[in-house]
Amino acid sequence: MLEIHDLHAGINGKEILKGIDLVVKEGEVHALMGHNGAGKSTLSNVIVGHPAYEVTQGSITWNGKDLLALKPEERAHEGIFLSFQQPVEIPGVSMVNFMRAALNAKRKYHGLEPLPAADFLKLMREKRKIVELDNKLANRSVNEGFSGGERKRNEIFQMAMLEPTLSILDETDSGLDVDALRVVAEGFNKLRTPQTSAIVITHYQRLLDYIRPDVVHVLIDGRIVKTAGPELAAEIEQRGFDWLKPEAGEDKTDHI
Repeated sequence: MLEIHDLHAGINGKEILKGIDLVVKEGEVHALMGHNGAGKSTLSNVIVGHPAYEVTQGSITWNGKDLLALKPEERAHEGIFLSFQQPVEIPGVSMVNFMRAALNAKRKYHGLEPLPAADFLKLMREKRKIVELDNKLANRSVNEGFSGGERKRNEIFQMAMLEPTLSILDETDSGLDVDALRVVAEGFNKLRTPQTSAIVITHYQRLLDYIRPDVVHVLIDGRIVKTAGPELAAEIEQRGFDWLKPEAGEDKTDHI
């Protein structure tokens, strides 16, 4: 599904990713952990095509296509979704109009007719229930006046509406209390299928207690230094990340 090979990328002339190799297969959930500044969010932004980031070396293949050759909107239509760490407000744009435009743009890309209004509203009601998103919020402007938890629920709601093949959750647990975290994680789990995959970016194990990953990677200084099963997240919870830092001149990359 997603194959990343020797990826080097950065922003404003500063290299942040220094040779990422990652393969995400159909149906897999990968957790990406590491300190702030390790390159986790940079990787997610490069995958979705954020224009501020420059790829200087390497490749990303998506279902056999050169992902780096696709525009950001084409990547979204191809089935890649990013749940933002800090979702922004879009004043004056209602959630209904926003989601209808996004959904119909994806349908047009795939040669389908726009979804009739009645069918769209029915779909929206069904998907709202998955993340317990209040109807009043769904009828307001995008994220305007939403709490942190409501914004994160809204991100999962958008994911439910667009039905991506690969979802990237960038620190979705940031700022959430236990109840909001549970609702968001359960919503994500309800949307999982054997055909969909995800990259979950987090600092802590608590999100991974709800979203059980198949593989856990640790990113340090722009490189994946260790890859293992879910038990790695528990070990990091106890020991932190410092024990994984390579010594000078040492390659500590460890893959399963």
